[in-house]
Amino acid sequence: MVVSEIRPFKRAKRRSTSDLCDFLSFPPVSGDGDGDCFAEQPFWSAVQSFLKQYGRSRFPPSLFPSLVTWQILLRVGDPADGAGVVSLDVVEEDVARSRSVYCDQCRVVGWSGHPVCRKRYHFIIRANSNPIEGSHRACTKCGNMTYLSDSRCKLCNTALTIDDLEDWVYHQFEDTTHLLHGVVHSNGYGHLLRVNGRQGGADILSGFDIMNFWDRLCKRLAVRKVSVMDLSKKYGTEYRLVHTVAKGQVWYGHWGYQFGTGSYALTSDAYQNAIHTLSNIPLSTFFFQGRGPPTHLQTLIAFYQSLAETELRTLKDLFSFLLNRIRELNIAKSEDQTSSHCKNLLCAWTRNDVERVEQCMVKMLVTSATAEKGKWVSWRTLKGALNKAASPELVDYCLKHLGGRVAGDSMVVRTRCNPNSNVVEFRIEPQSCINNSNRVDGLDSNSSLPSKGQVIDDLRYLYDSILNPQTMVTYRPKATRELVVESAKKLLDCKQFTKDYKVERLAVKNPFAIHLWCHVELEDYSQDYPFLLQNLFEATKAFKEVYVVFKRFYIQELLDFGRIEGSRVCRIRGRCNAKYGLGRFLAERGTETWIVDCICGTKDDDGERMLACDKCSVWQHTRCVGIENSDEIPAKFLCDRCLGSCCAETKCSSGSSSPREEVEAYECLIDGVESRILKNEANTILPSGRTCRDEVKAKGLGLVSRMCMTFGVQ
Repeated sequence: MVVSEIRPFKRAKRRSTSDLCDFLSFPPVSGDGDGDCFAEQPFWSAVQSFLKQYGRSRFPPSLFPSLVTWQILLRVGDPADGAGVVSLDVVEEDVARSRSVYCDQCRVVGWSGHPVCRKRYHFIIRANSNPIEGSHRACTKCGNMTYLSDSRCKLCNTALTIDDLEDWVYHQFEDTTHLLHGVVHSNGYGHLLRVNGRQGGADILSGFDIMNFWDRLCKRLAVRKVSVMDLSKKYGTEYRLVHTVAKGQVWYGHWGYQFGTGSYALTSDAYQNAIHTLSNIPLSTFFFQGRGPPTHLQTLIAFYQSLAETELRTLKDLFSFLLNRIRELNIAKSEDQTSSHCKNLLCAWTRNDVERVEQCMVKMLVTSATAEKGKWVSWRTLKGALNKAASPELVDYCLKHLGGRVAGDSMVVRTRCNPNSNVVEFRIEPQSCINNSNRVDGLDSNSSLPSKGQVIDDLRYLYDSILNPQTMVTYRPKATRELVVESAKKLLDCKQFTKDYKVERLAVKNPFAIHLWCHVELEDYSQDYPFLLQNLFEATKAFKEVYVVFKRFYIQELLDFGRIEGSRVCRIRGRCNAKYGLGRFLAERGTETWIVDCICGTKDDDGERMLACDKCSVWQHTRCVGIENSDEIPAKFLCDRCLGSCCAETKCSSGSSSPREEVEAYECLIDGVESRILKNEANTILPSGRTCRDEVKAKGLGLVSRMCMTFGVQ
């Protein structure tokens, strides 16, 4: 069956951008009435109203019963200047008929106990977000780009089936090149899976633009909570570690994402203590390391301390200064424009004060050049000579803008960064020499500041020397270094961050609306309740719309019903017919049953690599049992508890402490283990390449007697 056997859908056509909504302000969330029209609806209802108002269907609903796709076109920029067009694709996934029923993100963020929702909504902005070019896909045989509506490849004449098109749609869920990919369950819990800014392939959108759009979208649609796994690498570093030290939070923290779930049983308090400890390590620690010439690390720290307008005392000050400098260089179109812009900024001193200090600096450089031709004068020398002639702040300001100043007789002040000492230096040269060599040693001739490339290299070096536990340099005192290593590991172990939009606390503008927040406890009741209260129809509908397991759910009784004044907790009782085989939708963790009891304190799957003991089947982190992530995983493993009990049983049964007899007795400890286990190898037995999800699918459904959940009904 090919696509042409069904009525073909229209190809995307170019359209004027003047009638499109602005990406940088869409969707409206406050102000006029249009921005608040969905505020009083739960997510599962608000998203339908949103798509009805703004979206247009991309494929006929009959083409993919389990996948319904909408497209929303948005403009970026002013239409008069030729605005760009961005395509937001929204895919409604019917979970019960989907290829993937369970959500892996819910499992590792702590939401594995949530019932499986009926719908998942994917919000995608592809890297090639042009609505015309985005309507292409590659032929499965020859790779030629064809329209989504084509029934055959124009190059190899291969028939393009509906299955091929469905595969292409599902492939979009796994594509790592998307500028934005977020998924929200119908209960309002979602996951931000991917954000790629300009460094990730975006042409007209920055990471801040994309995150601002996502945040507005979540507020508009009444999303409840969103998680994000921060694995970003930037400038050759683990960016969440660098940004947390510099800013006190990860990059996503600008939009309210906070500590969600820590790996290896990391708690929120331990995470905050690690941030405080690492950020406040004094830079003086790295200077008192005994006699001898200064190291490259010490010179580099001193160099940036001399550049900063304020004193850099801690690691937070240092890395914050470096990130701010990179951001400033990114904003400028070129270093020449950056230097020119800085000169035109308003400052706290008059023009006469600035010119007076700069003239003194030029005279010193001329005198130095007369005494010794080609001699460079360091930043510190000039600053020390003029320390009594002007305030330190004014001297620093003039030094930053001294490069490129004309000194008369076609002489110009030239600056450089000494590659050996990492110190900014100045000297007077003829203007012709400056023109022949405009950029020297990573610095522009008109700027006394390092270039962007040099700052990034220095940031990477400082990260490897100070923050990275694997490459950190050795320094004294040893206790301080161990504290830094431990704190850095804790920050790296925290990858899951969440934002709570607190939609239940939003002010209700309609005084006549009733907002119900239902807390459900599943129990077994054999008694038949014959009545159904009329005012519970809406609550029943909400349960059915949101969760698959409540497809046959009927509310029968409102407990403790009486006069409701203000806000209070309402208890309800209902029944769910179990004849329809909906047990596998009871929780996002699926039908798997596993026991996690790691020595670090973890009691559930946290997304890190685990292994199970071949005797007790309890799962532990590979790192916690001494197996690094880079190590291969052999076939068999015994945990310390089982290994200790086996040792005791072996010693009792053998009745001898002879090493040879104990080794022979060890050969029969584990059933099914073909390889012999020697005592001196007991601590190096490694597991197979299993995870706690892959090995327990065949063990059946493990049900608890009571399960609680909460969601909103309006």
